[in-house]
Amino acid sequence: MTTRRNILLGSAAAIAVGAGGLAGRVAWRDREPASLPPIDSQGRALWSNWSGLEHAYPARRAAPADEAELAMLLPGVPTPIRPVGAGHSFTAIVPTEGTLLSLDHLSGIAESDGESVTATVGAGTRLSALGPALAGIGQEMINLPDIDKQTLGGALATGTHGTGKGVPALHGRVIAMRLVGPDGSVIECSPDERPEVFNAARVGLGAFGVLSQVTLQNWPLSRVKKTVRVVDTETMLNDWPTLASEHRNAEFLVLPFTGKSALVTHDVTTEPVMPRGPDADTDVLMELKSLRDMFEFTPALRRRFAAHFLDQTPPEIAIDEGWKLLANSRPVRFKEMEYHLPIEHQVAALREVIARIEHEAKDVFFPIEARIIAPDDAWLSPFYGRECGSIAVHAYYKEAHDWMFRLIEPVFREAGGRPHWGKLHSLAAPELAALYPMFGEAMAVRKSLDPHGRMLNPFLLKVFGDA
Repeated sequence: MTTRRNILLGSAAAIAVGAGGLAGRVAWRDREPASLPPIDSQGRALWSNWSGLEHAYPARRAAPADEAELAMLLPGVPTPIRPVGAGHSFTAIVPTEGTLLSLDHLSGIAESDGESVTATVGAGTRLSALGPALAGIGQEMINLPDIDKQTLGGALATGTHGTGKGVPALHGRVIAMRLVGPDGSVIECSPDERPEVFNAARVGLGAFGVLSQVTLQNWPLSRVKKTVRVVDTETMLNDWPTLASEHRNAEFLVLPFTGKSALVTHDVTTEPVMPRGPDADTDVLMELKSLRDMFEFTPALRRRFAAHFLDQTPPEIAIDEGWKLLANSRPVRFKEMEYHLPIEHQVAALREVIARIEHEAKDVFFPIEARIIAPDDAWLSPFYGRECGSIAVHAYYKEAHDWMFRLIEPVFREAGGRPHWGKLHSLAAPELAALYPMFGEAMAVRKSLDPHGRMLNPFLLKVFGDA
């Protein structure tokens, strides 16, 4: 299949070679972003996030060995104090000139209960490590995000989610937490103990204190069947409500300028294990980029050649434990905006997003991702009180992303969407307060835990207002 695609793309390149300035334009656009100095004039080392959009030169870096050391550390360090996980947030949630705090040593399963299928886990545990650790005690998380490099604490702080009808985001399965305040106090919270802290800080942007430990309500370990198949986008949009209900986990990725989408489903099965093969997503993505480079100004040819190679793509099937299949490797860096819309508005908004990209943003080649998330009761959860359909748009890390704010964010906002806390958006406290019924209550709890704003960097001051 790869050989046939290469021949096809070679033919496309031969057709496109006469386009004036094509090679120069592609080379200009493929430049690496300018590098930042690894050390600043004051001798502070550079930190940057995965996408390269945000960076900082913190005055201090700390990685406490345990919760006790964390509690002793916090009262005396330079501010703002910002916890950092894997740097997979696209917003400026982490940058600080004060203290950058790693929780990598607060990791692993502290205790578990097989009868209740629960596990207490260090907040610094990477999701990629949590999967096999839980599997070792016969448990699993029924939901994982698309990428599993994040720490558990970072994923919870930003409302990170997977997909599935009736399946909540990661924080929807949290039943208890331990939080270390900026004054060094340790707070245990749950629905029954300090419920106001539990409700406000479960999705807390790392601003209510530092999450040290989490108790998760998990599921018995199971085997799932993952299927990826190419479908016509129009058929996909018409069938999405039914498909989302038929599968335990379902999502789809619209491939712009092709008329095609990739439907991804996961369902519990007893079929024999069939391990996933080598990553094919990166190859397809780079093929879509090649077609964009060659036919950016001739969408009809771009669609024609894309349809040829996508129609030849057979379904991909893998059968294994869920933690091995729900998340994916994403070696190609990108920038992302994602909003969570009332479920009844998802398809109509997605149609408008596709139309705007294909009419006014012809350099886009990354897929548009659509997922579904169950409601929960965390006060700052994007899914608070309502089932949501999410829509995410992406840009290659080397390329401009201003079109997201100009063309796409207005669609999301008109549909009543709430932004993913870790992904690009332009909203500030007044707009966010209107979207979150318990915003004021959450801010009151935050102020009580951090009255001097020691956890707040400029980005958080913007989204929380005069917190």
